[in-house]
Amino acid sequence: MAYGMTRREFGIAAGAASLAGLGLGLPAKADDTKTLRFIAQSDLRVLDPIWTTAYITRNHGYMVFDTLFAIDAEFAPHPQMVGDHSVSADQLTYQFKLRDGLGFHDGSPVRGVDCVASVKRWMARDGHGQSIAAVLDEIKPDGDKGFTIKLKEPFSLMLDALGKVSSLALFVMPERLANTDPFQQVTEMVGSGPFKFVKEEFQPGHQVVYAINTEYVPRGEPPSWASGGKVAKVDRVEWLNIPDAMIKVAALNAGEADWWENPPLDVVPVLAANSDITVAPAALPGPIMVKFNHLLPPFDNVKMRQAVLAVTDQTDFLTALAGDQKNWELCPSFFTCGGPMANDTGSQALTGKRDFDKAKKLVAEAGYKGESIVVLDAVDQPVVHSQALVVADLMKKLGLNVEVQAMDWGTLVTRRASMEPIDKGGWNIFATGWVGADLLDPAVNPALRTNGKKGHFGWPSDDRIEALRTEWLKATTLDERKKLAAAIQERAFEIVPYIPTGQWKPVTAYRKNLKGLILGPAIFQWNLEKV
Repeated sequence: MAYGMTRREFGIAAGAASLAGLGLGLPAKADDTKTLRFIAQSDLRVLDPIWTTAYITRNHGYMVFDTLFAIDAEFAPHPQMVGDHSVSADQLTYQFKLRDGLGFHDGSPVRGVDCVASVKRWMARDGHGQSIAAVLDEIKPDGDKGFTIKLKEPFSLMLDALGKVSSLALFVMPERLANTDPFQQVTEMVGSGPFKFVKEEFQPGHQVVYAINTEYVPRGEPPSWASGGKVAKVDRVEWLNIPDAMIKVAALNAGEADWWENPPLDVVPVLAANSDITVAPAALPGPIMVKFNHLLPPFDNVKMRQAVLAVTDQTDFLTALAGDQKNWELCPSFFTCGGPMANDTGSQALTGKRDFDKAKKLVAEAGYKGESIVVLDAVDQPVVHSQALVVADLMKKLGLNVEVQAMDWGTLVTRRASMEPIDKGGWNIFATGWVGADLLDPAVNPALRTNGKKGHFGWPSDDRIEALRTEWLKATTLDERKKLAAAIQERAFEIVPYIPTGQWKPVTAYRKNLKGLILGPAIFQWNLEKV
């Protein structure tokens, strides 16, 4: 480059020159300690955190809504909106009383009927919630400040489910909103959390604004992940959507942004060179995967899914995403590696010799007729974009007719919910990534549900996995659960609901004048202050 500048340095300089065009051209104010400017992972297109597992929407949910229980950094559930609770000796009846001081942003109190409606809506969409629904006898309000859940049989993970930290977390809405069809989006954002959604300043494609909820009454315990006291220490939070990575680097370096959620690894050296910036590893590793649409040809045929599995090399996917091996690890398991349920049963399907001849034979046996295979590619998300390119290249080598359709993540989040045929906006493959907490075991892993159209996007269907999952939920010892998790994984490698493509080590970056950050599996912006 001219004058000895590297390509990256040139890009950052160009990015700095572009800040004004994005409304970020004003000098950072040293005394502006009450506004947090956050570069979010993507544009916020879906506001309803029960309708989608997209993390940008989940993070938004934590700003606006509160939860009945919450998981701490040791994966233990604690009461959050709930004050007192009890369970009967036969483990069939749970009674919950709400703590004092809970109110929605519209001024109405949080009542038992709000909790009941919110739990019912969540049960319809979440895998863990669906498991509770299968043994549910009755859920009903118990006065204005309580509710009761009665079961047909014990469910030992009840509190863990009610306190899920990630997709889908059980966010409590007013009854009038929670009564919305679970498969239709709620668009009015009225919660009871520590921040309020500022509708008037919401600019899709540009920014989301939240204001402190001065009426929020936090718990008295210290914070740990989503549990404990949620004390808002800034008056205003601005989520900025900036498509260009170099402009993000320039904004954080210049102090015009305070925190960048997910910088790609290739810009980390530039950020780390700034003494005012901290680059921190995420709380948990990030499993990644390629997902098939099981409703449409050609991947409604198991042999087509097995063909792609036969040529998948996790090293290719991980290198494309994260480069140096220090940034990733192979993980030939359907459960987060390092977690209690990770195992190697059936993993030869991923760790053995890659076999293109076998794959081409499977394609022929499947009767593939050359139909177009649509791969959704979110070009603004490295986890999605890199994998889309790798899997498309693999399929082209198999002689498949591949069409990569580029879009942003916000568009993909909406598009992947479509069950329509290809000529009406449908799709065949998309890639995604998760926080490790979401794939730890059969109870929480949404991508491993095989209950068809009731499940996660892609909608695989397999009675055997569902039966084994039910056994896992009823198991009483760790050893039993490990054996059942191995059986689930063995079956998963046979039917290929999705392909695990490895596990990487994401980072976050923030300016050092931010204090009190809670680094967890979701973005938590309470207890955070600028000094």
